[in-house]
Amino acid sequence: MAALDGLPPLRDVIQRHGLDAKKALGQNFLLDLNLTQKIARTAGPLDDVTVIEVGPGPGGLTRAILALGAKKVVAIERDPRCLPALAEISTHYPGRLDVVEGDALKVDFETLAEGPVRIIANLPYNVGTQLLVNWLLPGRWPPFWESMTLMFQREVGLRIVASADDDHYGRLGVLCGWRTNARLAFDVPAQAFTPPPKVTSTVVHLEPIDNPIPCAASALEKVTQAAFGQRRKMLRQSLKPLGGEALLGKAGIDPQRRAETLTVEEFCRLANCL
Repeated sequence: MAALDGLPPLRDVIQRHGLDAKKALGQNFLLDLNLTQKIARTAGPLDDVTVIEVGPGPGGLTRAILALGAKKVVAIERDPRCLPALAEISTHYPGRLDVVEGDALKVDFETLAEGPVRIIANLPYNVGTQLLVNWLLPGRWPPFWESMTLMFQREVGLRIVASADDDHYGRLGVLCGWRTNARLAFDVPAQAFTPPPKVTSTVVHLEPIDNPIPCAASALEKVTQAAFGQRRKMLRQSLKPLGGEALLGKAGIDPQRRAETLTVEEFCRLANCL
């Protein structure tokens, strides 16, 4: 990357700015610049695209995105220690990097950039799943983003792409399956990070479905939460607080089935009968 963008190696940047990764912030810095390029390329051509990145840290992925030609990157970073390193990248790419200091869970993403917008991020482990759910359930659809290329712990990645009768299938699989086409792109070994996490990570690429099954997001959340909250029980039991057998009868679903056997379409049917 140094040859590509003329900026110092990331290890030097981290050392110079004293950026030890903080567990409390879910930080694991990705230093392998071949991998950051691979992640950025997974999002497709970036010309004329604005990229939103969450948790850039010292900016390894940020640099890859900019080097691959993104029109602009809007990076949200809550750790003030990382801001000087990001400012150096901003100086190197004048007018192409905006850094927003703050908590990504409190940011109104729809106001950050004009389209086309893609989200590319090595998400902090402690907020990654919640951010994904927030991006899946905006007020309007199609959403403000045209794709998301995100890194998670591999187990979370498997939950995102899971479908009925898969051991990893749950609420996240239903929400992602309802509104997106999601695929696992590739795994990232623990040793690629500083410090190395205890688990393998995986990159997931999601694209929105233009016309998902009509269904209220709040109702679908309610149904999936109840059904998978007691996933080993029959639906007549787990859905009792929402109407149990009466609700299932209305939706035409056998009350003796369990949550992991229902397709996304059947969950939407249940939600629409609430």
